[in-house]
Amino acid sequence: MRESRRALRERARLVNDRLAELHPDAHCELAFRDPYQLLLATVLSAQTTDARVNQVTPELFARYPDAVALAGARLEDLEEILHSLGFFRAKARSLAGIGMALTERFAGEVPGTLEELVTLPGVGRKTANVVLGNAFGVPGITVDTHVGRLARRLGWTRNTDPLKVETDIADLLPPEEWTMACHRLIFHGRRVCTARRPACETCGIVDLCPRIGVGAPARTARSGPARRGTTR
Repeated sequence: MRESRRALRERARLVNDRLAELHPDAHCELAFRDPYQLLLATVLSAQTTDARVNQVTPELFARYPDAVALAGARLEDLEEILHSLGFFRAKARSLAGIGMALTERFAGEVPGTLEELVTLPGVGRKTANVVLGNAFGVPGITVDTHVGRLARRLGWTRNTDPLKVETDIADLLPPEEWTMACHRLIFHGRRVCTARRPACETCGIVDLCPRIGVGAPARTARSGPARRGTTR
């Protein structure tokens, strides 16, 4: 029998509550102190790990502590700082463009709305929602590779388009849970429900998960706390 929308919402909230128990330390793993730093770090995190981004941002933030300084950066200097990251040249251009845009259009400050954030170079809905949720406290759903994968395995969505996945998750959870629910899904996706070898035998939500696209469940009883592993 197909799960009703009401039942799906109830199961989604149970999953979110369980993940809160399993990952009480879930948080944004990019190192930042203010909206400006989080914006730059999130743009840099595309196609690479948060850990690697955190290795280059201390020098970046020290040399370009605000939008005005970043607007005056030479492209070759940015590329030198970012060279260890994937697509570093494109990311250097995005950062330079962000510095100019913030300085010219937003008085050097990071705007606090999704509509304004997505006008910045290299900033899409995912980046904007990260900044809104973690720097401004505005509820947002960040559909990265982990959130999308787990949402499909959990049966929360059948979609692969990030905007449609975002809409589906938003319909299941209350807005005040959106930001933290995504952190919990990302933590679980990095540590337990990985892309290639999901650790269902040690998963703390296996009894709530239909394991769509994974195969027959290894067990049906509630598992203990999730085993910690590598972050990516």
